[in-house]
Amino acid sequence: MKPTVIITGASSGVGLYGAKALIDRGWHVIMACRNLDKTQKVADELGFPKDSYTIIKLDLGYLDSVRRFVSQFRELGRPLKALVCNAAVYFPLLDDPLWSADDYELSVATNHLGHFLLCNLLLEDLKACSDEDKRLIILGTVTANSKELGGKIPIPAPPDLGNFEGFEAGFKKPITMINNKKFKSGKAYKDSKLCNMLTTRELHRRFHQATGIVFNSLYPGCVADTPLFRNHYSLFRTIFPWFQKNVTKGYVSQELAGERVAMVVADDKFKESGVHWSWGNRQQAGREAFVQELSEQGSDAQKAQRMWDLSEKLVGLV
Repeated sequence: MKPTVIITGASSGVGLYGAKALIDRGWHVIMACRNLDKTQKVADELGFPKDSYTIIKLDLGYLDSVRRFVSQFRELGRPLKALVCNAAVYFPLLDDPLWSADDYELSVATNHLGHFLLCNLLLEDLKACSDEDKRLIILGTVTANSKELGGKIPIPAPPDLGNFEGFEAGFKKPITMINNKKFKSGKAYKDSKLCNMLTTRELHRRFHQATGIVFNSLYPGCVADTPLFRNHYSLFRTIFPWFQKNVTKGYVSQELAGERVAMVVADDKFKESGVHWSWGNRQQAGREAFVQELSEQGSDAQKAQRMWDLSEKLVGLV
């Protein structure tokens, strides 16, 4: 049986091309997506062999959908060798928040809470896989890491989880931010991605030694034309890729980013656990991945533990 990987958000962008790269390596990809018809269409367009993928509906903004997805995956009877938490939503222009089906602010609900529940539920499946090399990978972002140039830009505001006052208060509508301060849509995205990176650190601390599972995050480079920016100004969607290609030299294609995801999932050189892999802000020919230092918040063990404990309550694990 081909090794099996679940990739969330595999219908477009980095997730889609990560799926392609792993299929090309001989993996079976579970494409976990909201829009089943769209996912089938792109799988056909890219010529995915029929025996190399399975499409299962997953809406990360709805916790019951996460639970249904896990049940449907288990019905397939496929051992799970890897999980890639890739899907994300980004609403940079909102003045007022959108809400998930569970009455949580939508970007934090989708990017962090849905993935947090998914990781916890699928840990048992990863443990049960007889393959010794099992991995759980979450995509981070440079904008949530102040140790990198892209993370030093204070627009609209840097990520700041505070002491999780919003989570402590239940994070239900009308609470919009993790630190329970005024809503800022772009900051909500950064905060959610910072939680993603903290989640991998805490997964590593809690489970790596006992299970041998490799837990990592990664930043594949600036994919400036990713569908993640679909909710931004059209002018931004035109200028930003040009700027990254010609000025910062940070541009990475969706295809190359997908290949880098596949490397972190499958290649022997990425077996170290508890790290954040990056290819840097400026792209160079033959660029090799390296372990990127995270910000004080992203490296804070106490903050990671508090995030974990409060998130468990919010998703109904305790």
